[in-house]
Amino acid sequence: MEYYLWVKWLHIMSATIMFGTGLGTAFYMFVTNRSGNVQAMAVVSHWVVKADTWFTMPAVIIQPLSGALMIYWAGFPLQSRWVWLSVLLYAIAGLCWMPVLWLQLQMRNLAQAAAQGAAELPARYWRYEKIWTILGFPAFFGLIGVYWLMVNKPF
Repeated sequence: MEYYLWVKWLHIMSATIMFGTGLGTAFYMFVTNRSGNVQAMAVVSHWVVKADTWFTMPAVIIQPLSGALMIYWAGFPLQSRWVWLSVLLYAIAGLCWMPVLWLQLQMRNLAQAAAQGAAELPARYWRYEKIWTILGFPAFFGLIGVYWLMVNKPF
């Protein structure tokens, strides 16, 4: 039982880090993009990429591993609908997040190039930003659903 509590703590902490970092970085990148300040956009996108690499990515890896271990140790049936729905929503969020990582890298590079050359951002930046924003909604609400299922285990 002692190991279960440690894994549960790790699961909760990684969920908090994953969701909190994701929401925080998305907020700052979104509002900075709305400012139109290319220098600020270059700096914020630089740190958003780093935060996703340093914090979000490890948490994304820990979540399914710790969740599966707790499901096994707690004896929940793997065919439980809440387990499969959690996995499905987590996969949807992950499938949205993977292109977001690439988009953030591209946006960072475009913003840094524009900032160094004191130029305007190319139209491509704004196309990437639109896709980045759109992908954030299913990822965000998918994880909200996973949180609810993780806590309530309704069926």
